[in-house]
Amino acid sequence: MKKILFLLLPALLAAATLSAQTPEEIIARVDQETARFDAEGCSMVMELKFPIIGAVATTIYTRGDKYKMIMSIKGDTSISWSDGVTDWDYESSKNTVTIKPHKADGSSEADNAKMMEGITEGYDIRLKKETADTWQFRCTKSKTNTNKDDPKNMDLVVSKATYLPVSLTARAGGLTITMRDVSIGVSEQEVTFDASQYATAKIIDER
Repeated sequence: MKKILFLLLPALLAAATLSAQTPEEIIARVDQETARFDAEGCSMVMELKFPIIGAVATTIYTRGDKYKMIMSIKGDTSISWSDGVTDWDYESSKNTVTIKPHKADGSSEADNAKMMEGITEGYDIRLKKETADTWQFRCTKSKTNTNKDDPKNMDLVVSKATYLPVSLTARAGGLTITMRDVSIGVSEQEVTFDASQYATAKIIDER
């Protein structure tokens, strides 16, 4: 038995060396996977936690320049669509659909969701913890990163199975932002407003 283990040891050590990955290599693979979001579409949940108020979650679907966002608060549902030219906003409490020109100001949840692409650009990465299923990284804003809007620190959890982010969490001024439940694959239909689904709603056209 000892002889067999002795003979196998070099092969086992070689396999362990090959399987070990640096944080940079893992993040490079994550970037490869998230680069698919634009063409194939992605979905995720963005959760905002406010002091006292609590948490508000928005489900986001994006594909290219199109997106759909669903948010429910105290039984009222708001759904927003955009194709990069026109926005549609549905409010269940009023049963209205408001149509208006799209304003690309970079402030919407869908715009924020694009943080998942090039996720750690401008950050120094450190592996905090490794489990059987995930890598957990602490991302610290680099000294060369001059973007005032970027948080100082982010916590990134990556799936070993898919190399997709499991979650990305940032904190600023008492507000905690978490992006989670990330998956690839959203159809054009999922991000396209279908007027026939809201036939009873009042249309407010502000174009």
